Amino acid sequence: MSARHFVYILSFVLIGISVLAVGCVSTNVEDVGYRDGNVSISITSSSGAADAYIQVTVYKVKDLRQEEVAVFGKPVTLVPGENLITIPGQMTPGQYKLCIYVIQNSERRAAVIRDIWV
Repeated sequence: MSARHFVYILSFVLIGISVLAVGCVSTNVEDVGYRDGNVSISITSSSGAADAYIQVTVYKVKDLRQEEVAVFGKPVTLVPGENLITIPGQMTPGQYKLCIYVIQNSERRAAVIRDIWV
């Protein structure tokens, strides 16, 4: 086998390993709640410790309509396993939709919408 063929094969192997490794890292938003002026979010991470920014966009739901009423956010450090994040933010009693974004390295890693009652 020539050196040129060896380089091609090695390149394909390294690309394949990189693609498989990327699929193994995930961040998932689990439970969401509100209590005493704080939004609590359970986030599960399968990667090593990483800095992230959690953004919560709050929509009030009333009469089959929704209106954006607030945006809360907080920088955090996620550790492997379950992370409980608490973000201060006032909401009045009612029905809400929360759009939760986990941002790492200027990229959105996770995004979910959760319905809650306050």
